[in-house]
Amino acid sequence: MSETLSHELMDLTAGELAEALASGKVSALEATEAAIARIEDRDRAINAVVVRDFERARAQARAADAALRRGERRPLLGVPMTVKESHNVGGLPTNWGSPAFSGWTAPEDSVGVARLKAAGAVILGKTNVPPFLADWQATNPVYGRTVNPWDPTRTPGGSSGGSAAALAAGMVPLEFGSDIGGSIRVPAAFCGVYGHKPSYGLVPGRGHAPPGLDGMPPALACVGPLARSALDLQLALDVLAGPDEMEAVGYRLELPAPRHATLAGHRVLVLEELPGVALDDEVRAALADLARRLDDLSAEVARESDLLPDLAQGREIYMGLLNTTLSRGAPGATPIDAHAWMGLQDGQLALRRRWAELFGEFDVVLAPAFGTVAYPHVEEQDPQKRTLLINGKPTPYFDQLGWPGVPLVANLPATAVPIGFTRGGLPIGAQIIGPYLEDRTTIGFAALLEREFGGFRAPPPL
Repeated sequence: MSETLSHELMDLTAGELAEALASGKVSALEATEAAIARIEDRDRAINAVVVRDFERARAQARAADAALRRGERRPLLGVPMTVKESHNVGGLPTNWGSPAFSGWTAPEDSVGVARLKAAGAVILGKTNVPPFLADWQATNPVYGRTVNPWDPTRTPGGSSGGSAAALAAGMVPLEFGSDIGGSIRVPAAFCGVYGHKPSYGLVPGRGHAPPGLDGMPPALACVGPLARSALDLQLALDVLAGPDEMEAVGYRLELPAPRHATLAGHRVLVLEELPGVALDDEVRAALADLARRLDDLSAEVARESDLLPDLAQGREIYMGLLNTTLSRGAPGATPIDAHAWMGLQDGQLALRRRWAELFGEFDVVLAPAFGTVAYPHVEEQDPQKRTLLINGKPTPYFDQLGWPGVPLVANLPATAVPIGFTRGGLPIGAQIIGPYLEDRTTIGFAALLEREFGGFRAPPPL
């Protein structure tokens, strides 16, 4: 394989690469070597792929080639990819960015990783995260800092920051992340790629937990794919989604098709205001420009609706659920009582019903993925002292949980999509929020936007 072809391979989408593999135009080992070469070359400046498993990946690639020669066809057969460090991969360390877990090795794959492997994916290694996945940066005492491929002085987002950076830099065509506070959508927006937070419970999270823990699925938490094209999100979701083994005894998955085949058929609500949460003017302008273009294409675009749930109340419920979930087991944490927790769940159910009414009148809601684009690395360790500069004014750092929290609290699917660039050349992303379990509608809308207006654009090499 020529060096030119090797470089071209890693510029393909996962779907395009899977087709090339199935047709015999390239071998799985060639694709894997091309990805390894990209990582060894480009990751020196980025530090995204922090756990490398190249020899086992080569063995997986050889097995994939043997399967291809036998005529086997699987959705990702021979496609190289990486996964977020917090996903268990049997035989590899998992430490969630914390020295407290150094030395722990996963005994088996998470459900999601096992499904990716069963579909033929070749797992090259794992990508960087912040400690305990609790930041929109990707720096930790174990593996150091991951930088944004568009500007190394800025964060790639988090907590799936290494995932988005590896994709944007062209190291791999597909990634597997997680999201409880925007951890898929924020890095996707910051790096100019695509990411999908599935409907809650759609993809089992077993095997994605701090080392040694195995219990009930946490409230809000989801695991899902990131990619350089919207169609790859659907390709990966088809592999990942479906009940875990106990539920699979009696349940099967049958997601509805996208609601519309063209942008013109969509009823779109644009959400530009969130009480108490700042929004950068350039992000707002890019969202407004997209709304105008949709309107020009005869989509039904609205900018307000009486059906919209109380977003301030939703944020309050979300923060209650999130803080309780994340503080479980933390030293000095004060747990809420059982009745207070049940009250939060009651409020969450009321919100979900209200959103269901709204999606009787609208197909998707278009909103910011985050209130600003990728920001400079933040060194302040005290969360209470951190700020983000938005429109020239310092704002409380974690107030920005508001934007990603909108679909999280209601268990809704949300797809991050690139929609433009700032005057300084940084990617701007939005999120497409849809009805519960209608994940194909949000991904389908993202694919239509990509086809009509363009999508991922590679950053210049660092």
